[in-house]
Amino acid sequence: MNKDELLAKAKKPAEDAMRLHPFYRGKIEVNLKSCVRNIGDFAIWYTPGVAEPCKAIAENKEDVYKYTNKANFCAVVSDGTRVLGLGDIGPEASMPVMEGKALLFKYLGGVDAFPICVDTKDADELINFVKMLQPSFGGVNLEDIASPKCFYVLDRLREECEIPVWHDDQQGTALVTLAGLFNALKIVNKKIDQVKTVLVGAGAANICTVRLLIAAGMDPEKIIMIDSKGALHKGRTELKEEHPIKWELAQTTNGARVTGGADQACKDADVLIGLSKPGPDTIKKEWVESMAKDAIVFACATPIPEIWPWDAQEAGAKVVSTGRSDFPNQVNNSLGFPAIFRGVLDVQASGISDTMCIAAAEELAACAPDGGMDSEKILPTMDMWEVFPRVATATAMKAVDEGLARVELSREECYQKAEAFIKRAQDQTRAAMDQGFIPEPPEA
Repeated sequence: MNKDELLAKAKKPAEDAMRLHPFYRGKIEVNLKSCVRNIGDFAIWYTPGVAEPCKAIAENKEDVYKYTNKANFCAVVSDGTRVLGLGDIGPEASMPVMEGKALLFKYLGGVDAFPICVDTKDADELINFVKMLQPSFGGVNLEDIASPKCFYVLDRLREECEIPVWHDDQQGTALVTLAGLFNALKIVNKKIDQVKTVLVGAGAANICTVRLLIAAGMDPEKIIMIDSKGALHKGRTELKEEHPIKWELAQTTNGARVTGGADQACKDADVLIGLSKPGPDTIKKEWVESMAKDAIVFACATPIPEIWPWDAQEAGAKVVSTGRSDFPNQVNNSLGFPAIFRGVLDVQASGISDTMCIAAAEELAACAPDGGMDSEKILPTMDMWEVFPRVATATAMKAVDEGLARVELSREECYQKAEAFIKRAQDQTRAAMDQGFIPEPPEA
């Protein structure tokens, strides 16, 4: 394809979205999972029969997992303050994203997820709201919450909740980025503890990514983070008050004491990870040209990557990834969160640790075609359904190993349980399409 054809292809998903969203008026609905043979079943599922499981749960709160679907319910919670690359557009405008998230949860992970968009920008109100949801949900996925508030919200909820709480813009992005990087480094024959890495953007996604990269073995002194004012370094004393988390990173990263912007930081860098302002041209071709031989470029802003992949390749990058499904090497949270939650829900984990994320990233990397050695296939794609029970199993087993699981299952039991949930969700969707309950979309 020439560049005009590639650009036309890049615009097509947005055009189709505006045609199909009003046709379906939403992407999820509630369906029954218990039988209704006749009117007598209502006495079982509702009054008077339902009183008996209610009394059992009142005597032992943990029985809620036995008598209800709590173990497979996930709340997708957002305040709409940082939606995709669109910014603070409000909770109503965030609903299409949260519904899309719920669709992926169900189809890829077999998880019953509900979009809950909350009309508050106050961090403590949001924290209290999520804590009050705990009786009904087995886990909570936080989404599209502005930085730095999102760090405070996540840290508080991870500490204070009895169920796993995950912020996909932080942890999900970091997990899939790490998985892609594992294979990209194999292709260029470089070691994670030896590469110089530049991260353009110092928001929630890249801050969590750098933390996970360090936990996975990357040398913090070889990392340079770039925000809107340039490189983070020890001289950026304004960060002490403005952004304590950035200040902490300024003390531990950038051993070369680079004080300029991305143009200076990228010189001789091995890896460039963009999670910043949508492009194109947020990342310049000349920055990529100045990088080391066999450079790796992840340009993952949405909906438009910081640099078009063909421009990065022309500038000399060996491996190029974006956050989009219509280009090779999609580094997208959707490869991570459905499986992560499938795993933690199946063992009723109380939390999601960094080591669980690293285990999931290792398994995700191992699922790539050709052993992850194809420069245009460093990650599996979302249509490879078998990836999700594998990653779910790796996550669940690490939770068991770390003592975070309420239910201990063997590796085989974990895999079979995850596979059954996912297969059921996908078979149900196909059956609903075949029978016309989900209608075919109109022709463009």
